[in-house]
Amino acid sequence: MTRTAFVFPGQGSQRVGMGRHLLERWPDLIDAYYRPADDLLGFPLSRLCWEGPRSALHDTSLIQPAVFLTSVVTIEALRREGVRPDVVAGHSVGEYAALVCAGALDWQEALWLVRQRGELMATVNDLVPGAMAAVIGLDTTTLERICERVALTTGQVVEVANDNEPAQLVVSGQAEAVAAAMKEARALGARAVDLKVPVSLHSTLMGGAEAEFTEALLDTRFRDPQIPVLSAVTASPVTSAAEASAVLRRQLTARVHWTGTVRGLLERGVDRFVEVGPGRVLGGLCRRIAPGAQIRTTDNARHLALATAAFATAGSAV
Repeated sequence: MTRTAFVFPGQGSQRVGMGRHLLERWPDLIDAYYRPADDLLGFPLSRLCWEGPRSALHDTSLIQPAVFLTSVVTIEALRREGVRPDVVAGHSVGEYAALVCAGALDWQEALWLVRQRGELMATVNDLVPGAMAAVIGLDTTTLERICERVALTTGQVVEVANDNEPAQLVVSGQAEAVAAAMKEARALGARAVDLKVPVSLHSTLMGGAEAEFTEALLDTRFRDPQIPVLSAVTASPVTSAAEASAVLRRQLTARVHWTGTVRGLLERGVDRFVEVGPGRVLGGLCRRIAPGAQIRTTDNARHLALATAAFATAGSAV
């Protein structure tokens, strides 16, 4: 039986103009989502999404709410077109949109959490400047050993932060240690690319934000998911309100297990993926992990139309 997964992108998928194509068709989305978001946060997030400036989209505290809001509005657009998921998953901050889609979180409460998350991460980075790099062509065990060796040599933190797909891993940590790990990876024949992300996401350095963020989570009302959710923190299902809160707390410092998450979706019968939100990063990762699956993105009007045509009769009602 055909099953459809909605997958939600994280930081790195942002671009100036994201979401504008949705408003050309459904201008009422401005009053339904964008104006309430601006009022809630106290600054024009909508203008940042639509107009930039591009420089602002390097600020973690702004990027994360912008990507989240674009994904949530895209959920509504797909719903209006009759496209609904059987299961959902999100990459890093994309887990917030996944939980909203599954009915476990109110979108405005989730937006407030995402804003606080981004601000706390930026604060940690001000104290301990970080960096991230993609490493292509090494297995996880080899890269973990490189990180352990570099950490001992430099006295700094560097860790495997993302398992994005079998050939692509991401390291995160203090800038000097990340640069040293990149050098060692290249010496072994791998390709290493600085991601230009000035923050050490999904590393133990983010532990400094965990206590304060836990307080915010305790003040937030979670519900049991109404459709299946796979968490990229554990690559396993989130079945209760308590588990939803727990994975959001853990993901500050935990590795993103995207390869395992996509394989878990395949094991549950998923053969169609819709990347819901800006960019096409997750679509590319899913295509390499699940080469036989049908994959669509929603980052512009043409791609949204193709996804709608392909999937409007698939999925179950939420």
